[in-house]
Amino acid sequence: MSQADLISPFRFLAHLPQHLPRVPRMLRGLYYAGIRNREKNLSLAWALQRAAERHPERPALMDENRQLSYRAFNAWANRLAWAFKAEGVGHGDVVAVMLENRLELLAILAALSKLGAVGALINTTQRGKVLAHSFNLVKPGFLVIGDELLGALEEIAAQLHNQQAKRYWIADQDCLRDPGQAPQGWLNLMQIASGQAEDNPPDSQRVRMKDACFLIYTSGTTGLPKASIMSHGKWIKAYGGFGHSGLTLNEHDVLYLTLPCYHNNAVTVCWSAALAGGAAIALRRKFSASAFWSDVARYQATCFGYIGELCRYLLNQPETDSERNNSLRCMIGNGLRPSIWAPFKQRFGVEQITEFYASSEGNIGFTNVFNFDNTVGYTPATYAIVRYDLENDRPVRGKKGFLQKTEKGEAGLLISEISAKWPFDGYTDPAKSEAAILRDVFKKGDAWFNTGDLMRDIGCKHAQFVDRLGDTFRWKGENVSTTEVENVLGAFPGVEDAVVYGVEIPGTNGRCGMAALRLASGHALDGTALAAHLDAELPAYAAPLFVRLLGEVETTGTFKYKKADLKQAGYDPAKVDDPLYVRLPGSNSFEPLDGELHGAISRQAYRF
Repeated sequence: MSQADLISPFRFLAHLPQHLPRVPRMLRGLYYAGIRNREKNLSLAWALQRAAERHPERPALMDENRQLSYRAFNAWANRLAWAFKAEGVGHGDVVAVMLENRLELLAILAALSKLGAVGALINTTQRGKVLAHSFNLVKPGFLVIGDELLGALEEIAAQLHNQQAKRYWIADQDCLRDPGQAPQGWLNLMQIASGQAEDNPPDSQRVRMKDACFLIYTSGTTGLPKASIMSHGKWIKAYGGFGHSGLTLNEHDVLYLTLPCYHNNAVTVCWSAALAGGAAIALRRKFSASAFWSDVARYQATCFGYIGELCRYLLNQPETDSERNNSLRCMIGNGLRPSIWAPFKQRFGVEQITEFYASSEGNIGFTNVFNFDNTVGYTPATYAIVRYDLENDRPVRGKKGFLQKTEKGEAGLLISEISAKWPFDGYTDPAKSEAAILRDVFKKGDAWFNTGDLMRDIGCKHAQFVDRLGDTFRWKGENVSTTEVENVLGAFPGVEDAVVYGVEIPGTNGRCGMAALRLASGHALDGTALAAHLDAELPAYAAPLFVRLLGEVETTGTFKYKKADLKQAGYDPAKVDDPLYVRLPGSNSFEPLDGELHGAISRQAYRF
């Protein structure tokens, strides 16, 4: 950490005058972020209807071919809500939704919010048993699938527990299928909604902050994805914190969104920020570094949603005329590393970086409200950063059994108090929710959420992200569960043991996967077959890029793999006597990794 990152009271006060025009919006944001009464009738549906009343003719959504005003978008969501209601969807019902980034997806989620129904946002990159697990985990009574993902669903259809779930099909605007013809066994949702009423259904007035809005899938340390509950209350807190206090967008702004809409970064952070000010969202199916600046120019975007990896991709692109004098003035997201923070800001002329910290399941969020560099910002929530024993993987408790707070600038575990004001909604599985709670932290009977993340206090209630703990690492903007990857590797012929962990590659964000394998006697590594197996069973971001062959695998007394030494050695041939392999970008096989190739990777000769 640089000493320049520390925020003293004097530095904080000197920074305040430039933010004075934003004070009314910031105070409004604090109000929404601090509401304690979870019975209050505030919701995503309320926010959309409020924006439609205030900015009826301003654009709400746009893509390459379409633009919808707030009036038109709200009317569309209402038609869908009345259609869902006629089909039997009601308050609290779970509806699995699997579409790529399309205007239809946001309209469907808005419609469900108006009924108090819960949209389970299926990760569109999942396939096979992981996809089947995600559906079965939340027991949906209704499925809404985009035509572009129908094949993925049909591959696992027989594995779905609820074969009686109603199935709705959404035509793909980019496909050649007749949009009026749903496949056999499916209902055409847009056709059903076409003749419905356009007024706000009365159900929306009964949706409360304590009600679930989305189910967001998150990878943990237990293998397969977990479904975390995003309540309307947490969404409203984001509406206040990110929308009013953080970005303060208005009806003349356009937020360019390429992040996948099955992530909270898109449907909670970016969408709430746009709705808070009546701004438009310009939606793209998938991120493209080469098309980024031409899209910004087309939409005259003033803001965009990011993850750190996306920013690195943009910095790695050759300079173009279209990036100069661009219309962007702000951005919102997370994972922007200090090493590229200043270069990104300077090259592209972005004035405001609203970095944030939050998790789908957690009860705390930080926002860089005051536009300092290299910080996740400020939070009004009650939190602490406590000392953590990395060797034994547990918080440090003192003589009286309580946790110990770190000093300013010292890295430690971030925990947040669970209270009526900052409730913990947790996961759909109560056991997994309880596992994330620390009890008797500073006094008997208290309860705190364990974020599993290392942070440091840099002053004036601002924090700086350090790293993630446990058996989850982050690559390509996604959390990767090592247990899930170990299970997939264990199914490959000849693999007796598999240990997976994250390792860093110079010039990239996060950590990519590395697997230490012990092969059965008489088996040799078939690099091509292993790559094909990983491609078939895992999303690209979860597949390991490095392999180390071990003679033996060390475990603890409770049979957990000892990963510390493996992580420290990484894929450096100078530190490892075992055979090493790497899968280079664009390759369909693993090849031996020697000192020369390791040097090329260290020099960033390859773009992973």
